[in-house]
Amino acid sequence: MVNPDLTALTGDYTIDSAHSAIGFTVRHAMVTNVKGKFLDFSGSLHLDGADPAASSASIDVKMESIDTGSADRDGHLKSADFFKIDEFPTMTFRSAKAEALGGDDYRITGDLTVLGTTKPLTIDLEFNGAAKDPFGNERVGFEGKAEILRSEWGLTWNAALETGGVLVSDKIKLHFDISAIKNA
Repeated sequence: MVNPDLTALTGDYTIDSAHSAIGFTVRHAMVTNVKGKFLDFSGSLHLDGADPAASSASIDVKMESIDTGSADRDGHLKSADFFKIDEFPTMTFRSAKAEALGGDDYRITGDLTVLGTTKPLTIDLEFNGAAKDPFGNERVGFEGKAEILRSEWGLTWNAALETGGVLVSDKIKLHFDISAIKNA
């Protein structure tokens, strides 16, 4: 993949959700990790290749689309114990600051809103490159990761284990694989 002059990347992009992923990992029963993802999300990026600090991102996630591979667990996550999707159907991220860290590494900080609670979130990103696909679309790709404490957004349901500890960890690892298409 040829990495073009970054100034050529300047512009507005739409996230291609068919070729992107927003996922999470959470410790379960203190012994294993459960992975999940959101199947329905949309978003946009504004990239400024000459001044990365002027870049921004906006993402909306439909909470009903949560998928952990278990219908029972997904149903519990959609319930009043967790995401209350009838009352709060969407999780949002709106960036406020972007930083170039050197090489292909970037950091974006913004506001994550879950359950009507908005808190800052910092995402470390790696630029995977840019390419023109066979359909003539100009694409960019990023991988990102962040960690949050779910309790900071009011996600506090849990159950004590007989052996000590809790069923669901407070720490959640977030994973992002983003492919975005430049708007015409």
